[in-house]
Amino acid sequence: MNAVRMSRETLLPALAAHVLRHGLGGLSLRPLAKSANTSDRMLLYHFGSKEQLITALLDHLAMQFTLALDSHFPAERSPSRRACAEAVFEITGQAGFEPFLRVWWDIVAGCAGGNSAYLDAAGRIMDQLMEWVIDHLPEGDPDPLKGARAVLTVIEGAQMLRAIGRDEIAKAGLFALEG
Repeated sequence: MNAVRMSRETLLPALAAHVLRHGLGGLSLRPLAKSANTSDRMLLYHFGSKEQLITALLDHLAMQFTLALDSHFPAERSPSRRACAEAVFEITGQAGFEPFLRVWWDIVAGCAGGNSAYLDAAGRIMDQLMEWVIDHLPEGDPDPLKGARAVLTVIEGAQMLRAIGRDEIAKAGLFALEG
């Protein structure tokens, strides 16, 4: 029987699956290690510290989220900023995206509490999403950076409103976005 050589790259999918199931609240090395069939010491060996592990894990989850979004998004560019925001809102409302959004709200809560690792990760995630939105805006958008900022702001607000059961406000806000 060939044993799979353990590395950061082979550990991250199992660790990400654990976080998507259980969230980031109370994240501890032992349950993470158990989910990857290894020890907490081996996690530290591969990642250096718990903070470095969390950074790598959040970056991995951001990449997974972007790939999942890409797999559900229409292949062509959006016809308008509003259409882009509405499509992302509808896609991220599907059951498969619920775990990602729960983890995102854990990150946001950590940011609100001043957690520097979460603040750094959230910044990288938003930068990645900004690029993703720019790539999906209409081809002739007059100011893609401004458009992406507006779309991300509306999407984040709409997702928060949906999370608290206020879909009608979220949808009205999406509709108000410039075309």
